[in-house]
Amino acid sequence: MPRKKRHFINNGIYHIVLRRIENELLFNDINDYYRAIFYIYECKQAKPVIIRERRRARDQFKKMIKSSGKINLPELHENFATRENRDFLVEVLLFCLMPNHIHLLIRQLKDAGITKFIQKIAGGYPAYFKNKYKIKLKGHFFQDRFSAIPIETEEQLRIVFTYIHTNPIAIIEPEWKEKGIKNIEEAIKFLENYKWSSYQDYLGKKNFPSVTERDFMLKIMGGEKGCREWVEGWLKYKKEIRKEMEKFKDLFLEK
Repeated sequence: MPRKKRHFINNGIYHIVLRRIENELLFNDINDYYRAIFYIYECKQAKPVIIRERRRARDQFKKMIKSSGKINLPELHENFATRENRDFLVEVLLFCLMPNHIHLLIRQLKDAGITKFIQKIAGGYPAYFKNKYKIKLKGHFFQDRFSAIPIETEEQLRIVFTYIHTNPIAIIEPEWKEKGIKNIEEAIKFLENYKWSSYQDYLGKKNFPSVTERDFMLKIMGGEKGCREWVEGWLKYKKEIRKEMEKFKDLFLEK
């Protein structure tokens, strides 16, 4: 029986999980992570993305900046973005890349924006991956349907912010949600240095500043200080924060 077509509303916010089929690895090296970040940024726009042209334009801009004797990669990315007149399908509010899946918090701006955005990523990144590793895969690369959960309240937004940005702890402590964290300070330091999420940008450290639109969530979270307090409070098992997280565990925990 055909599955019911999903409808995403404009200005609606959704927690998206895009997972490699059978939990195979999405990223084998640092360049794969960078390519995924590149796709998340580029696929937001409404017009078709031709990666070769986009990379060529970015390389030219990078050479121009280098010739001036000043280069800062996060600022370079931000400056490149502001030079363009972009027509966006979605806003990416949060992201986190995990070894076998991707978390996104997205606001839809145009009709079918989320569907088109994910289709672009699901068409582009697998082609890059297969070509790079010279592999032939039959069937789907990603699970055939991405997970999409509507986020409707400020309370839920604070919870999903915390959930997405603490996900990388599983890399160093796979069972931390069930058994707790052995070294909380080490876990906090790991998150603050984890490059493949939007958390550093929310703490005021420019990492991939042009990938996310942060003003809305910073207001919800209570600024950079509030972002840190929610994440650290969850890791430190603060009762009030854990109580809120438990209320919504059926919405945010991956099945």
